[in-house]
Amino acid sequence: MDSLVYPLHDLQLHAHSLLSTHSVFFRSNSKNPTGCWPAPLVRWSNQLSSLSLEMSMILSASVIRVRDGLPLSASTDNEQGTGVQECRKYFKMLSRKLAQLPDRSTLKTGHYNINFISSLGVSYMMLCTENYPNVLAFSFLDELQKEFITTYNMSKTNTAVRPYCFIEFDNFIQRTKQRYNNPRSLSTKINLSDMQTEIKLRPPYQISLCELGSANGVTSAFSIDYKGAGKISSAHQRLEPATLSGIVAFILSLLCGALNLIRGFHAIESLLQSDGEDFNYIIAFFLGTAACLYQCYLLVYYTGWRNVKSFLTFGLICLCNMYLYELRNLWQLFFHVTVGAFVTLQIWLRQAQGKAPDYDV
Repeated sequence: MDSLVYPLHDLQLHAHSLLSTHSVFFRSNSKNPTGCWPAPLVRWSNQLSSLSLEMSMILSASVIRVRDGLPLSASTDNEQGTGVQECRKYFKMLSRKLAQLPDRSTLKTGHYNINFISSLGVSYMMLCTENYPNVLAFSFLDELQKEFITTYNMSKTNTAVRPYCFIEFDNFIQRTKQRYNNPRSLSTKINLSDMQTEIKLRPPYQISLCELGSANGVTSAFSIDYKGAGKISSAHQRLEPATLSGIVAFILSLLCGALNLIRGFHAIESLLQSDGEDFNYIIAFFLGTAACLYQCYLLVYYTGWRNVKSFLTFGLICLCNMYLYELRNLWQLFFHVTVGAFVTLQIWLRQAQGKAPDYDV
């Protein structure tokens, strides 16, 4: 631990002791009737105070929903430095791109670093000075993650609509931040060996400022699979656990697909019997079947551009039912379109999840 953290406390005590000694000396010295400290000593004192404030510290932390960047909780801090204000802008930019970022990353912004981890649809982000040890930074984030997951139901975080609706979590953030800002207060002697090993085996991805600046472009460099950065490829990405509404949507979509398939076969029979059945109706029925089955696939598996595909599929369902207007009554049309919209909503709500934490259970 001593090799990881600067002994700021000892340095500050030594400085105050030294300044007090010099104060007594200069006040008792007849050649220094004003009793003031020499200018070099005052400058050294000011530099030491500034250094003690900026060396190896956690400045702030936030809890953010990965899906849309909604802030769930954050630490209340009074730091108003220019560099800190600039970092808060990067916080907002990163929040909008969390769904495309690796689950463990670091952004270096001059004298400050932004570290974050993502898990189960929630990201835990912190701002610290550039020389704060990585192992302590990610250990701090891991503590926030475990406490948040054990305190709040994940269904509440998924349905939250108001920013900072878990602001009471700030109390735990502040207590943990104070502990990690004063290493001597880490009386629990947290075990950092596992975190050190994990960081060596899977180091955090280093986000560059130029990559972050391309966030407003058409394409993003974050879509690349980063080696060793913890980014899960879309082929192996897991979705959040299925909810009851998601299961109902899956069954209803299968039902609509089966109904379209049956009507399509009946249309083929009518065509073969030369009853004047329009061949385009057959195409519309089978396209509707394919769209319903593809919605089921999107509901179960993760793919690239998943939300866009679901909206396009829903549009195809609407077009097919518009064409089949003469063969279906209003209730049947309403049922098929409503089920398609409901499944599209469930696809949008069921997002990809990050790496689940290890609780040594």
